[in-house]
Amino acid sequence: MKIALVLENSQAPKNALIFKELNDVASAHGHEVFNYGMYSAEDKRFLTYVRNGLLASILLSTKAVDFVVTGCGTGEGACLACNAFPNVQCGHVTNPTDAYLFTQVNGGNAISLPYAQNFGWGGELNLRYTFEKLFVSPFGGGYPKERAEAEQANKKILDHVKTITHRPLIDILKDLDKDFVKGTIDDPKFAEMFYPNCQDDEIAAFLKSL
Repeated sequence: MKIALVLENSQAPKNALIFKELNDVASAHGHEVFNYGMYSAEDKRFLTYVRNGLLASILLSTKAVDFVVTGCGTGEGACLACNAFPNVQCGHVTNPTDAYLFTQVNGGNAISLPYAQNFGWGGELNLRYTFEKLFVSPFGGGYPKERAEAEQANKKILDHVKTITHRPLIDILKDLDKDFVKGTIDDPKFAEMFYPNCQDDEIAAFLKSL
């Protein structure tokens, strides 16, 4: 599985710490992590939590990655923004139990974590244990097990609902403010990671045109 880490500006100073904890756990399960930043508070590109949502949608819609780990101070804004865009089913995850239940019950493709709220002594341990529970079992296994069939059925219904309630991403990209979209991807590392993995030529061509 290809996993993207996406952080907004207020939590950029924690990038190295979050990436280390995520990468250590994910790589142990055979997953590959792509660090899409922000990398520091001094980055030229300024990601807000709304841009986090757009970036998550771009990465997931084009199958450049399979899963997105994002967040902000509380995790709420990034979660709302992610779910506002097509092809993203994001859960608000604050602890290991949240992580496990989200993957088993909801089987989504993104999580948003709080990197400031309640992030004190042992904050990195909570991250590590949360990521461990995120990948401990295949997604969609159900919890409790006797509820698995119903939960899997609801997941399929939600997937279908989102295809009706959301327009194709390429149409949204063309209608959004061009500076907003460009500011979301205007980082050299984005091009290095995204285009070799992107499976949507139309979206790739549009982004390159910016």
